[in-house]
Amino acid sequence: MNPIIRIATALALTLGLSCGALAAGASISGEVKKIDEGAGKITLKHGPAKSLGMEEPMTMVYRVKDAAMLKQVKVGDKVTFEAEEAASGYTVTKMEKAK
Repeated sequence: MNPIIRIATALALTLGLSCGALAAGASISGEVKKIDEGAGKITLKHGPAKSLGMEEPMTMVYRVKDAAMLKQVKVGDKVTFEAEEAASGYTVTKMEKAK
């Protein structure tokens, strides 16, 4: 393979992986408004979530990747979380109480 093509390919892969990791790992600050353990959902009031394409603050219902996350928080808690968009909607993949 041509060395220039090899370098260009490596650079493109590096940039693509870096941008994807930044978007996926962007923490969002929010507040727990409602917890529905039976449905595996949480309602969060949060600021802009640029990693999800949300430029304005809003309140939304999210699915949770792991139902155990719902037992670690209560209504009124301030949290930071990460979420991803899937065909079935938005899913919280990581969440912890804010410090």
